Amino acid sequence: MSTRWMDSPIGGLRLHVAAGLITRIEFDAEPRGTRVAEPLLDRAEAQLEAYFGKELREFDLPIANDGTEFQQRVWNALRAIPYGQTATYGEIAARLGYAPGISRAVGAANGANPIPIVVPCHRVIGSNGTLTGYAGGIERKRVLLELEQPALF
Repeated sequence: MSTRWMDSPIGGLRLHVAAGLITRIEFDAEPRGTRVAEPLLDRAEAQLEAYFGKELREFDLPIANDGTEFQQRVWNALRAIPYGQTATYGEIAARLGYAPGISRAVGAANGANPIPIVVPCHRVIGSNGTLTGYAGGIERKRVLLELEQPALF
């Protein structure tokens, strides 16, 4: 397993790779260790920098899908939410063929997403259109959603 710290507009991020897959992205990371030569970390960092620079809308990275079958289904549904758009927990449940009452379970799976930003859990909002819980904090969620909005001029 290799890790790398990177700075971003939403604070320090720690990227984790193992067996040729991105396994985790952590928020609030502090810089530590030496910079290791790892092509996948280079690629992930470059894509994240391009995303934050509004030059990339869709990630092309091999990611680990370690989770329950339900979590994997939710995470795949998150990846289908287009850049600049949002969906509610209930809408995700419906897309997966579940009744709206399963939206809490969708929220739990969303919160367990180990690869935020790349798997865009920030694009899921409450049924009334409000920003609801986010593992990285509501302010980070707001910044990510604002970043994805088109320029006004």
